[in-house]
Amino acid sequence: MRLQHHIDALVVLDAIERRGSFASAAEELHKATSSITYSIQKLEEALGVKLFDRKGHRSILTSAGHELLRDGRQLINSIQNIEHSVKLIASGWEAELRIAVNDIIPQSHLLKILEEFYDETPKGTRIRLSSETFLGPWDALLTGRADFALGIPSDISTTNNFQSKPLGEIEFIFVVASHHPLAEHHNSINDETLRNHRAVAAADSSRVLQPRSFGLIHDQPVLTVPDQHTKYQAIKRGLGVGHLPKHMIIEDLASGILLEKKLSSDDNTKHVLRFAWPSAHRGKASQWFRERLSDSNNAVLWFS
Repeated sequence: MRLQHHIDALVVLDAIERRGSFASAAEELHKATSSITYSIQKLEEALGVKLFDRKGHRSILTSAGHELLRDGRQLINSIQNIEHSVKLIASGWEAELRIAVNDIIPQSHLLKILEEFYDETPKGTRIRLSSETFLGPWDALLTGRADFALGIPSDISTTNNFQSKPLGEIEFIFVVASHHPLAEHHNSINDETLRNHRAVAAADSSRVLQPRSFGLIHDQPVLTVPDQHTKYQAIKRGLGVGHLPKHMIIEDLASGILLEKKLSSDDNTKHVLRFAWPSAHRGKASQWFRERLSDSNNAVLWFS
């Protein structure tokens, strides 16, 4: 028996179970009741099992019928998803768009953009977000792990295979917890003093490119954590000191939980981030994000 020849019968089986009778299933599927009965009979003959207990007024699935319907619904959903994906692709929309996101990107702004995407575009394109640190988004794009990179450093030299545009300027502030020993230090902190205190660093998530770090000095003890959000929590607990994005700590600075300190060696704490994509990518979902992120009215919101 080849079940693939009876896909339509699985749809009928699903309708009967949901509606409770052959007649109601026929009404939903716009078919004659005799056609519904024939489909189930042929399916039962092909499988060599009884799918329904027809005693009484309702058609009740047998245990074999329940098992077939459980797996059959998964098959129906898979087929429907394939059909929808094919239609999406044929109309120029990607079935899936993988976006590698720098973990210093404000989540509230990112989610707002996603809300607009779902409101304004046809349903169906799956968005898959991955969280990356430092060069991670660019690495994901280069190695094919992502179709779109959000938040790559501006000094990255893109090749002809990739394009990029500015996303916005982000400011990093060197901070310590209010109970950290350096909280009592009121002058600029030089490297010699800083070397006596542990730094907290977020690990670069790049898999192929040479990892980067930011704000570390030679011979300084370092606690390395997996991402910027863990770094933020570690600094709040006084486990170390370091630079954090200003937008991430505005409330902590205002409440005094974190204190900004000046470093003698701090010369540039403002950096421009960019978004990038493969030049050959022509999908409409990627185009939508490029156009929306290029809108200056949206760009100023990212790190404010």
